[in-house]
Amino acid sequence: MSLVEYTVDGAVALVELKRPPVNALSEELSRDLKAAFEKCQDPNIRAVVVTGRPHFAAGADIKGFLATYESGEGGDIAGTLVDAIWTLEGLAKPTIAAVHGYALGGGLELAMGADFRYLADDAQVGQPEIKLGIIPGAGGTQRLPRIVGYQKAKEIVYTGRFVSAEEAKEIGLADEVVPADQLLDRALADAGRWAQGPTLGIAAAKKAINDGWGLPMREAMEVERQAFGECFWTEDAKEGVKAFVEKREAHFRGQ
Repeated sequence: MSLVEYTVDGAVALVELKRPPVNALSEELSRDLKAAFEKCQDPNIRAVVVTGRPHFAAGADIKGFLATYESGEGGDIAGTLVDAIWTLEGLAKPTIAAVHGYALGGGLELAMGADFRYLADDAQVGQPEIKLGIIPGAGGTQRLPRIVGYQKAKEIVYTGRFVSAEEAKEIGLADEVVPADQLLDRALADAGRWAQGPTLGIAAAKKAINDGWGLPMREAMEVERQAFGECFWTEDAKEGVKAFVEKREAHFRGQ
């Protein structure tokens, strides 16, 4: 994974893009991201932070698009990034995208694959693909409406404009806005707290919310019922119930 750095501190994994100067998303970087997220599937990892500095990811490698036009090959140019984002979104544990600088195009699509987005106060995000005569190809037209709403997503995608951190917080695209020099520490600290919690229960909630979204209510309730059943018999659930009855703090182990 030459373009991605993967480190672990306790039960928290940090996945950091390392393709200077702006972490432009190439096929190689997308493959390295997928490999890193697959490592995060380790049950000993109980929370994940993904980041990039000084820019989270300023979009796709546009020079690569030109090479594709010239060669006439590469019809599924977004496919490797889509695979990486699916792997991130599918992690059965809490995930945070810590966004420095720009998260544009595929960079925002990557951030939207995380459960939460923490933005530096000077960060800017957006889906500017329309300015190239194309559209988002790694989830921007699908995840963005689910996060900010149908009409707002249309406006952001149609105009290709940049969205400030403050506005992102107002429309629900950012969960937290943090001074840039404190961003990564804040994300790692919060991930550490998530990692000490009932992570199997969180995983079940994540599955129920993600898989049930958009389904008819009866089908969605069945998704929830199954997820509830899967977490009810875990050791963490037994510990949580016992701690409640004994009026003490629960000690969850992700089991």
